[in-house]
Amino acid sequence: IIAVGMTAVIITGGIDLSVGSTVLVSAIVTSVLMSAGLPITVAFPAAMAASLLVGLINGVLIAIMGMPPFVVTLGMMSVARSIGMVMSQNKMIYQFGPDQALLLQIGGGSTFGIPNPVYVLAVLALVTGLAMHWTRWGRYLFAIGGNEKAAVLTGVPVKAVKISVYMFVAFTAGLTGFLEAGWLGSVTTNLGQGMELTVIAAAVIGGANLAGGSGTAFGAVVGAVLIEVIRNSLILLGISTFWQGTFVGCFIVIAVAFDRLRNRETSE
Repeated sequence: IIAVGMTAVIITGGIDLSVGSTVLVSAIVTSVLMSAGLPITVAFPAAMAASLLVGLINGVLIAIMGMPPFVVTLGMMSVARSIGMVMSQNKMIYQFGPDQALLLQIGGGSTFGIPNPVYVLAVLALVTGLAMHWTRWGRYLFAIGGNEKAAVLTGVPVKAVKISVYMFVAFTAGLTGFLEAGWLGSVTTNLGQGMELTVIAAAVIGGANLAGGSGTAFGAVVGAVLIEVIRNSLILLGISTFWQGTFVGCFIVIAVAFDRLRNRETSE
């Protein structure tokens, strides 16, 4: 799910390293409020609001203040995870109050034999794909990623679009955190740790160019599926899970190398 949002950010030439921590913030807000006895109808909007706030801060610092995306989101990665630890008092939360069964059903249940999060992913990818190719917002993303200075001269609201795109990826991270709380049945402070690399890898393998200007929502889904297939294959082959990071990292390098070669051939 996050790979779809990350693709939108990468298209604009940006990056978001705080998505894993945003997942934690969303899951912690959900679990803390529900364990206090509040209904899921209150916990879910609160979790989304907290996630969007993270994205808004990132977007304002990057678009308005002109700070580098790498630095801003790297700092937010630490800040958001720290806030999550403070909120949960660094304890595992596994009791979600009166609506616990509903949360577990939404995140960990299935409909017609297909896990519910898959439906969320399908709808999100479809809506995002249509928005990227058939709306003004989508055209602005590619214009900014292709040539930001030219986009400014042609009247594209660059600052507003950049803020919206960082809020969008934060929303996808928040949605993931909410679903993972139900999927796992518990929330710990290491939730989402290291997720940034996997998400960026999925976007790049799916065709997004780290320099900006290209990428698709469908490609992000394909990239994420491919990574999970590789991981499961390594496990089935009896290869140590410690090697997974090596394979994911190599795939990023290979995907970027192929993209460079393709661009060079096109320019020639």
